[in-house]
Amino acid sequence: MKHGVAFRKFSRTSSHRMLMLRNLVSSLIQHEQVKTTLPKARDTARLAEKIITLGKKGTHPAWKKAASFLLQPSPSPSSSSSPSSSSSPSLSLVPKVFGTLAARYAARPGGYTRIHKFGHRAGDNAPHAVLELVDGPRDLKFEMTARATGWDVLSTRLQRSPSQPGSARWLVKEGFKDVSETMKRERALYESERRGLWLQGPELRQRTRWNVRKALRYRSAEDVKRFEGKVQEHMDTLLARPVAVKALRERSEKETGKADQQYFRNIKDYKLKAGDTVPGAAGSALRRAQGDLGWAPGRKVRWFERRKLGIDRPLTWEQV
Repeated sequence: MKHGVAFRKFSRTSSHRMLMLRNLVSSLIQHEQVKTTLPKARDTARLAEKIITLGKKGTHPAWKKAASFLLQPSPSPSSSSSPSSSSSPSLSLVPKVFGTLAARYAARPGGYTRIHKFGHRAGDNAPHAVLELVDGPRDLKFEMTARATGWDVLSTRLQRSPSQPGSARWLVKEGFKDVSETMKRERALYESERRGLWLQGPELRQRTRWNVRKALRYRSAEDVKRFEGKVQEHMDTLLARPVAVKALRERSEKETGKADQQYFRNIKDYKLKAGDTVPGAAGSALRRAQGDLGWAPGRKVRWFERRKLGIDRPLTWEQV
């Protein structure tokens, strides 16, 4: 009978398999993000969670157990002959586990790692994945959620009429000054939805609001301010493209040239090139690079796609 046989073998012996996983966990602790195959990422995440739990315990037996598991990063050639290179193993990683990571995840009950699927590897078509430590400096969800938040807020405000505060003309002239209040209102809206109270006027989609709460739940006040800065920066980036195109249009109209060439000069200023895109454009980057830049008529927006902001048809905002 098959008892006590669990986890993946990876077509390796037990010693080879364990050394590979120890190496992956040590690299994850050192760089806080690694890219490997999806099965290896899942087994590495399981072991990394246990190492961080040992760091949160902070006892001497936990220190000895973590030090015996983690591998020492390979030293540089200049420091290979130094006396410190012959010290105890994993000297540079264990203090990070029991110091930096233990303090970062002190309030988090679990779930210290996150796996992002990363397509398939060229050659053997193995499923790729990015394994990272949450709430770290290289947290991908923090960056992606900030961009999605800026996109949703800008998309909601662009639906207002030009005379209302927050419209396209008003945003270009006045800028964004209420990002902090918007984030507080949306986070309070999420808590009210959990209690069954539905408030009016949300600016974020329900999935984006859920990701904001997930990305900022155990973050510090400094990280929340940094998140708000990234949201505002992405909104400014989305607004900059149409304004720049309109400036090109006005400059091309002032230029002198033949009457039969003036029309084509304006068309060249607005036409997208292969690989170029605008905010809200649908389709993959590969198809855009191949020249398939048009939007297929009659195509319905699927449940996981976002609707366009409305700034790519026409390419310039007449209300700016």
